[in-house]
Amino acid sequence: MTTWQGWQCFATTDPPAPPQPDDPPRSTEERLAYHSSFVTIRTPAISQLATQVRTLMILGRHQQTTARPSLIVTGPAAAGKTTALLNVGRTCHLAHTRKNPAPPGSAHSTAPVAYVLVPPGATAKTLITEFARYLGIPTTTRMTQTQITDAVCHTYTQAGVQLVLIDEIHRLNPRTTTGAQAADLLKDLTERLPATFVYAGINVTDTPLFSGTRGAQLAGRATLIDCGPLPARHGTREPFRDVITDIENALDLTHHKPGTLPAHAPYLHQRTAGRIGSLTRLIRQAAVTAITDGTERITKKALEAVQLDHLAEQHRRPTRSR
Repeated sequence: MTTWQGWQCFATTDPPAPPQPDDPPRSTEERLAYHSSFVTIRTPAISQLATQVRTLMILGRHQQTTARPSLIVTGPAAAGKTTALLNVGRTCHLAHTRKNPAPPGSAHSTAPVAYVLVPPGATAKTLITEFARYLGIPTTTRMTQTQITDAVCHTYTQAGVQLVLIDEIHRLNPRTTTGAQAADLLKDLTERLPATFVYAGINVTDTPLFSGTRGAQLAGRATLIDCGPLPARHGTREPFRDVITDIENALDLTHHKPGTLPAHAPYLHQRTAGRIGSLTRLIRQAAVTAITDGTERITKKALEAVQLDHLAEQHRRPTRSR
C-alpha cells in the first residue's frame, strides 16, 4: 500500500463482510479466508480519528500561509494504530472518488490519499524518496534532496493529494543530525502541500519527537489521538465488552453460542491487556482452530489453547515475589 496502485487496490476492494442470515452457507475454505482477513472492528479510536480528520480537512482546506493542523495517533504496540489509519484513509479515498468521479475516458484519476512508511534509520533524502515512490515519481541517485522535494510537492499538488498518512513515525529521532533533518523535511512538506497530515507511531509522546524546539512545534500543531488499550469499564460503559460483542457478531461459526465471548470479558481483558490487536488475533485464531477441528465454537478452553504474541503472553504471565 506504499504505492498508489497498491493503495488504490486496497481502498477500492470491498472489505470482508460478516455473514448475513439470508446468505447461503460458505465453504470451509471461504470461512477460513474470511477469518484470516476479517472485518475492521470500529473502536472508539477509529471513530474519534474519523471525526477529527474530517474536521481538520475542512478547517485547513483554504489555509494558505501556515502549516495546516495535523493529527498524531499514538499508543503501544498491537493497539490498532495502523488499522485506524488505514480505515480512515480508505473512507476519505472513497468519499472523494464518489464526489469527484474521473471523467469518461480519462486515463488519470486524482490521488486524494497518500500512505508513507518512515524507513528505518530515515534520513531526509530516504524519507522524501518514499514520498516520490508512492506516486511513481522518477528519481536518480544524482538528484539532490531539494530536487526530489520540489518534484514531490509539484506532483502531489497536481494529483490532488488531500490526506497524507505517515506510519511508523516513532522511527524518527530528531536528536540525531539525520533525524533532525528528516523532521525538518516533514515540517517543510506540511507547509508546502495543501493536505492534512496524520502520523502514527508507538508511544510517540515518550520519544524524542516531542522534545526540544522541533518537538514543541509538532506538539503545538498536532492533535493527539490515544489508541491505547481499551479499559474494561469507562463510567457506566464497558467499551472492551462492546468490542468483544462486535467481534463475536462477525464470526462465521456454525455452532457458536452468542454471548459466550462477552461473558469471558474479564478473562479476555486480562489475557490481552485490553489491546485490540491481541484481542482480534486471539479470537480469529480460535475461530480458525474451531473450523479446522470441527467444533465450530469458541470456548474458554479453546482460547486458553491459543498462544498469543510475546507481548501479550508476557503480560499474562504472573510475576512472583521473592
